[in-house]
Amino acid sequence: MFQAWQGIRSLTNSIRRYPVQRLVCVKATTTRTCSGYQQANVVILHKSLADDFEAFCHANPSPLPLLYRSQPGEWGCLPLAADADIRVDCPQYCVFKDGLLVSRVSSLMSYSGQLQDMVSFYLGCSFSFERTLREAGVPVRNVEQNCNVSMFRTSLQCRGVGQFQCPMVVTMRPVPEEKLDIVAQITHLTPLAHGGPIHIGDPAVLGIQDVSRPEYGDPVALCPGDVPAFWACGVTGVEAVQSCKPTLAFTHSPGCMFLTDREDSSVSASTSTPEPDQCPLTFSISQQPLHFSVASKAVVQSIRDLEKIIGEDPGERGIRALFVQDELLRSCLSLSHSSSVLITTGFPTHYTHNPPEETDGPPGAIAIAATLQALQKEVAIVTDHRALEMNQRIMEDAVKKGVIKTAVPLLSYQGNSPDSALYFLCHNGDHKKPRFDHLVAIERSGRASDGNYYNMRGVNIKHLVDPIDDLFTTASTIPGISTTGVSNWGGYGMACALYILSLCPIHQRYRHKGLGQPHPPTQDQHQAWAASLPSVAKEEEMLSILVQHGVRSGKTGTLGMEVDGLSFHPTHSDLIIKLRDRTSQRK
Repeated sequence: MFQAWQGIRSLTNSIRRYPVQRLVCVKATTTRTCSGYQQANVVILHKSLADDFEAFCHANPSPLPLLYRSQPGEWGCLPLAADADIRVDCPQYCVFKDGLLVSRVSSLMSYSGQLQDMVSFYLGCSFSFERTLREAGVPVRNVEQNCNVSMFRTSLQCRGVGQFQCPMVVTMRPVPEEKLDIVAQITHLTPLAHGGPIHIGDPAVLGIQDVSRPEYGDPVALCPGDVPAFWACGVTGVEAVQSCKPTLAFTHSPGCMFLTDREDSSVSASTSTPEPDQCPLTFSISQQPLHFSVASKAVVQSIRDLEKIIGEDPGERGIRALFVQDELLRSCLSLSHSSSVLITTGFPTHYTHNPPEETDGPPGAIAIAATLQALQKEVAIVTDHRALEMNQRIMEDAVKKGVIKTAVPLLSYQGNSPDSALYFLCHNGDHKKPRFDHLVAIERSGRASDGNYYNMRGVNIKHLVDPIDDLFTTASTIPGISTTGVSNWGGYGMACALYILSLCPIHQRYRHKGLGQPHPPTQDQHQAWAASLPSVAKEEEMLSILVQHGVRSGKTGTLGMEVDGLSFHPTHSDLIIKLRDRTSQRK
């Protein structure tokens, strides 16, 4: 079963080097071999392709973390293993000619002549952290089921370099939901073994239609309570070889890795307490489809602080009873993953006035829209048809006064037929092609059980309200569309939370699914994001615009600088200052 040869493994904190048997599995995978030591994917290419492939690895460090690049004809790799010989050290190799797999062999000795002009690349492998997961009490299902890990070709395209243009390959490991945090924390600290998961949840998000049919490896069954978690995979190198179509190339056979003498860094990482900025936490953000997101512990705490601020109740209106822990966080994580957002606001509580709208809602809606714009999301606002022209004038004034950079498209919805909502939300009414992936309602009236709409005094205002809430009801039946309802202050909080998430490297890597090199925002991006945030000056200007258009305070009906009976200074201005102060601590 095993072929043994004499090697030397360096021992931690020791100057001496002790000889040990180096075990290479002939037919089985190396998933449980030499636990605690790094394993490596292998790609061997002609030297003329080596520079481009190295650049390809650097452009895609999540699937292709480069451990070592050999010289042409170099059989060993001293930084990784003493006395290594790449021609025989993998249990099995794949042989490619013109990009096609032509054979699998247990040795490359017969190709020694060709290998004189070829370069070997050693790439990190997720097998390296499996022992650490098991020691942390995480069941590793492929080990339990005595099979190879599942590997899938995704719809995610790697950053191309030269002739190397290919999709990313991922591994899938079923993880009990309650273990997701510890799994993310252990693997995040091992970037040379692909780092943390790039997706947790529905495989279809990655273009994977059937987890029981992997392109590489073996099917791994999920147990009750498991969630599929996906990591970038070094078998992406195999796809790269196939895309490049070199005359001759070699890779390890998926699951049959090169074993190094280097200790797995996740072992030491798991015994230390990570800094809050380096400690990922996972959160469920959707059940249909199943989708989790990730952010650092430090960012999570910052957004929880924002949630406390917007939960203050100076008017003693009983809003604390509506508080739900982490609702702001989950909503903003979902919004961060979105690409197209529909916002609605407008509550015609003053039915005896023209216009009947109140000042509570539009400022928060514009604040969210401004930040979403700065983050390059598509944004639209849907409003009552009778108020469309007024809202267009308000939007024009908001742009002129610098409250928001660009006018947000304004839409109306009357719900004239049973399937109107579906056609409004989805292209040609096809629930598989939604126009929006997140709907946000801010201080918007919803239909009562009797089919009517009421203001806070119990007066029926149905004649003033279009059935925009139908969009939210219908959205709940369409996979991929999330919904959120927040207060006006909640709108300010969401804008600040989105800004904080945009500066979180852990979240941004996950949001981009590990594609490309992680880069901090440019100075121009940072400035644009910061400029979009609500400020006392902008929000005071916004409220002044509403008043100029005849929009009144909801509670008192006053045509003045107040919202819901609370004056802008000091109540609203103080809250905005608190939000900005907490947000600025994350810069």
